[in-house]
Amino acid sequence: MIRVVIADDHQVVRTGFAAMLHTQPDLTVVGDAATGAEAVEVCRRERPDVVLMDIRMPGLDGIEATRQLTSGADWARIIMLTTFDLDEYVYDALVAGASGFLLKDLTADDLIAAVRVVAAGDALLAPSVTRRLIRQFAQARRVVRPAKLGTLTARETEIVSLVAEGLSNAEIATRLAISDETVKTHVSRVFIKLDLRDRTQIVVYAYETGLVVPGSR
Repeated sequence: MIRVVIADDHQVVRTGFAAMLHTQPDLTVVGDAATGAEAVEVCRRERPDVVLMDIRMPGLDGIEATRQLTSGADWARIIMLTTFDLDEYVYDALVAGASGFLLKDLTADDLIAAVRVVAAGDALLAPSVTRRLIRQFAQARRVVRPAKLGTLTARETEIVSLVAEGLSNAEIATRLAISDETVKTHVSRVFIKLDLRDRTQIVVYAYETGLVVPGSR
């Protein structure tokens, strides 16, 4: 059973998303919150598999709530909710540790699929707008080359670039003529070496370090 917490300052959103999720036998909503502070409290108590977190909430916003929940907590997998596909805060949310984001006008099928994807440990990289946002806001950031980048092998560096391009493990395997399992092994090593949690963080890391140049993909 995938346990979900919904955090949004609008009751109608929380109720609507809960109704969508409750139609599935493998999904259950174990709590909700109207503020970021409430979200942190509920999530620390319930330890859900996935959190649906509104970016803009009164008081403690969704970005800071995400930062608090993902700091030192491997269990926290957070999907950010936003009304606009060019929300200036989305990039900051991904840097804070979110596993991806969704627009609030999504369909029930998309919401259900997203929760399952993130619960499985993957990240929401499918929407092209995610990569567009990362490129757009990364351009304004100062490129930093951390020492950890030098710990990657040539193959691992290549795979990081392909993940940042939005390719799945299967697509990377085809591109490099290696097996899916080999790709998974490399990605797992990248997580460990760079102290990252999921593929979305790999994408953010690739752009922030200049490994991938904004607009080059």
